[in-house]
Amino acid sequence: MDYFSEELKQGIKIHYRNTNKYKTNLVTVFLSVPLNKQAVTKNALITSILRLGTKEKPTQEEISKKLEEMYGAEFNCGVEKIGDVQLLKFYIEVLNDEFLPQKENLLEEAINQLLEIIFNPITENDGFLKEYMETEKVNLKNIIESKINDKEQYSFDRCIEEMHKDSPYSIYKYGYVEDLENLNGEELYNQYKELIKTAKIDIYVSGSFNQEEIKNAVQNNPNIQKLIPRIVENNNEHTANDVGNGALAVPKTDNHPNTIEEKQNVTQGKLVIGLDINDTSKASKYAVAIYNVILGASATSKLFQNVREKASLAYSARSVYVRQKNNIYIRCGIEIGNYDKAIPIIYEQLDAMKNGDFTNEDIDSAKKTFISAIKSIQDEQDAEITYFISQELAGDKPNFAEYEEKIKAVTREQVQDIANKISVNTVYFLRN
Repeated sequence: MDYFSEELKQGIKIHYRNTNKYKTNLVTVFLSVPLNKQAVTKNALITSILRLGTKEKPTQEEISKKLEEMYGAEFNCGVEKIGDVQLLKFYIEVLNDEFLPQKENLLEEAINQLLEIIFNPITENDGFLKEYMETEKVNLKNIIESKINDKEQYSFDRCIEEMHKDSPYSIYKYGYVEDLENLNGEELYNQYKELIKTAKIDIYVSGSFNQEEIKNAVQNNPNIQKLIPRIVENNNEHTANDVGNGALAVPKTDNHPNTIEEKQNVTQGKLVIGLDINDTSKASKYAVAIYNVILGASATSKLFQNVREKASLAYSARSVYVRQKNNIYIRCGIEIGNYDKAIPIIYEQLDAMKNGDFTNEDIDSAKKTFISAIKSIQDEQDAEITYFISQELAGDKPNFAEYEEKIKAVTREQVQDIANKISVNTVYFLRN
């Protein structure tokens, strides 16, 4: 894999993924900051406002016109959460220069346009434009309030909040409505200046290009030149575990999990069971990945086959591994009256894994499933870059081939050993 990264200034990196697999070049800029209750809403709002206008192109219409002139370049932005980090993501996708009707340096133009949007916003009276502020405050308020409409995602988030009480990981990536109400343009612009001064900045360029030319284009961009070096907290130095970012879930001191029942006007119950992985070594993550596929991350998994297919107790039954926090979450959509029947069968699957009640064929199938997922990441530019930034934040180097080999090397004994280091932390149930 042709991947290389280098530091432009302290805390500011450029990453190159040189490949001929795509007809497009993709430039993505991440601003990474620790999740913070006081700043999370402001940062999410800043992301939305920046796309509306720059000093050179003060309206969204002018930005859109410029993108059209760039052969219909696609620009977008958003907010993500990885571990205890809030990510502000901005990207622009353009045709590779070799597919243009005449020779142009479209990629360099795209880089300059993206950096202009992020680092040179339109302002008035030492603040963001009031008109833009009010529009985006309403939009963000709607996003935050609408999270309750997706009951499955809402239940997942609520289980995380309960498991990670009083820790950054419990913070919602878009923030909170109450923090929007009295926010003005000057206050938000002050937060923006602090963000630009302190955030870890990662610039990813994916596609076919001359690496030296791209480096020069970025280094010589006036918006990059005015950035100052910054001290970026090393996520690995300040973690409670080797696996991911930040503190683990609130530990259990006995064998009785936290049980939370919440009532809303729902027709289908949403059950989320949060599991602790009581092994914090990086080496364990490969065995956990295989364990999770066998437990609930495939159509042949124990949860799917026994809870959904055989017992017919769930519309959906699956598990997801959150490596950054060393947790697995079992997620089921069930008839509300089936709760007392579903829980024992789910626990039976956990016990079966501890007892080694799985075959070598199960191991092989899980490996194939996981390796297929790894390969699929490499078939999509955006997915690949998302993988790269998660590795960057964890302090790891992206290496798909090494990842595959370590997955292939996982043994039956390692999977059973991990199974016996997994315990139930929290049971969350949304019902009527």
